[in-house]
Amino acid sequence: MKALTLTAGIFGIGCCLLSSCGGKSASAGAASAHAPEIAVITVEPTDAEFQSSYPATIKGKTDIAIRPQVTGFITAVHVDEGQRVHQGQPLFTIDQVQFQAAVDQAEANVNSARSAVSTAEITEQNKKHLLEKNIISNTEWQLAANQLAQARAALAQAEAALVTARKNLSYTVVKAPSEGVVGTIPNREGSLASPTSAQPLTTISDNSQVYAYFSMSERDLLELTDGGASVNERIGALPAVKLQLADGSIYPVEGRVATLSGMIDNTTGAASARALFDNPGGRLRSGNTGQVLIPRSNHGVLTVPQRATYEVQDLRYVYVLNDSNAAVSKQITVEPYSDGQTFVVTSGLNPGDRVVVEGVGTVVRPGIVVTPKTNN
Repeated sequence: MKALTLTAGIFGIGCCLLSSCGGKSASAGAASAHAPEIAVITVEPTDAEFQSSYPATIKGKTDIAIRPQVTGFITAVHVDEGQRVHQGQPLFTIDQVQFQAAVDQAEANVNSARSAVSTAEITEQNKKHLLEKNIISNTEWQLAANQLAQARAALAQAEAALVTARKNLSYTVVKAPSEGVVGTIPNREGSLASPTSAQPLTTISDNSQVYAYFSMSERDLLELTDGGASVNERIGALPAVKLQLADGSIYPVEGRVATLSGMIDNTTGAASARALFDNPGGRLRSGNTGQVLIPRSNHGVLTVPQRATYEVQDLRYVYVLNDSNAAVSKQITVEPYSDGQTFVVTSGLNPGDRVVVEGVGTVVRPGIVVTPKTNN
């Protein structure tokens, strides 16, 4: 009887132990089953190509404001807005009546002055012959010579006035100073044109080449001069740049950074720069906007996908898995430029860290245990 009781007790203890072990195993299995499968990457130093983008305003290589050099009413407009013109092509005609009359008057004055000179020359020659024969005094000849000099001076003045009158007449035809494209034409036939008018007759833009004006930050400038190189040397060594147009397309012709201002604007903390682009098809025009894209090469850097990051109060974070595959939030800093998909990490991560790249902000939260999977 005692033997039966002992056997029953041992059997009961065994059953309890088995039940306990089975419960723990089930819990572990349940926990494992509830750990979501999340894609992760292991960050390692790599080479990356990025490009910095800078908002830019496009201007023709030369934008010439066309203003009249004489005052008068416009009688003809020979071009239209957007028309391509060549150097010397007539653009506007200003009323020529008064200027033609001034030329006619000046020509008459010149003819009169020439006649006066001719008469004074004859008088002076006669007086000189008489003086040589001692018929008249030297004073009489000197008076004739003075009259001749005055007549010649009057002729010179009349000829100068004629040149001015003809020049003013030529100014009534306003011509293109260079090849380019005609801008807006605010004043048409019948409008008064004057050199003192605030608004020009039009603008001629030579857009065979265009400048893309943009601003570089103080940090960019410091990077350019890092290592003691001058700004001009670094600008000359910069790779070709691209231009992204307002519709998102990339302009097919690459350009180069041409100049950089030597001063930093205290209000913006940036310096003005410009890139030069050839514009053979005339696609770019003054007033266009876009983005200047400057390529950057990064060697031996850590990168993370932008979708793997999140922001809290202007600080950027990622989730890193610890040894227990639990998500731990880590603050990182990144370069301000990117390719729109990837960040270059400057601090906060170490080579070998496992970074969560999906479910950030939805499935993955601090402390959650995940089942990592390789992100292919």
